[in-house]
Amino acid sequence: MNLFKTIAAALFAVGVAGGSALAASHSEKKDIVDTAVEAGSFSTLVAAVQAADLVETLKGEGPFTVFAPTDEAFAELGMTVDELLKPENKDKLTAVLTYHVIAGEVMSGDLVDDSTPATVQGSNVTIDLDSGPMVNDANVVTADVDASNGVIHVIDKVLVPEGVL
Repeated sequence: MNLFKTIAAALFAVGVAGGSALAASHSEKKDIVDTAVEAGSFSTLVAAVQAADLVETLKGEGPFTVFAPTDEAFAELGMTVDELLKPENKDKLTAVLTYHVIAGEVMSGDLVDDSTPATVQGSNVTIDLDSGPMVNDANVVTADVDASNGVIHVIDKVLVPEGVL
């Protein structure tokens, strides 16, 4: 009987420790790509990041600030997303996507009105805080989505650098 109690206690201890480890792994922050996938409203953005071979970059150390357009924002883009995802348009797609990324972590409280931070693409975006936070002409609809390698600000429009599309 003592052997049975010892085995039962050992299994209970392993179960508790295993459960704690599992809970700890679920509480850890995900990177920008995994956070976008989990949110469920960025399937077009995720597909575009995959088509442009930027997944590993955005899973990298960072930190990055990503202005992430929703699926609805991509649906309103003049050029069809299917056209943009074609291999022959990879350079355009990469330019559009990297125009949504700023090196470093910029939380909404760090945004400065009328500032023009440089994007990873090389062009600048304009921050406007007068009527709520905006990036160029896109509204920030959800700010400060924390990720392990940066922050995501959800926007309602796809940003397009001048002369790309």
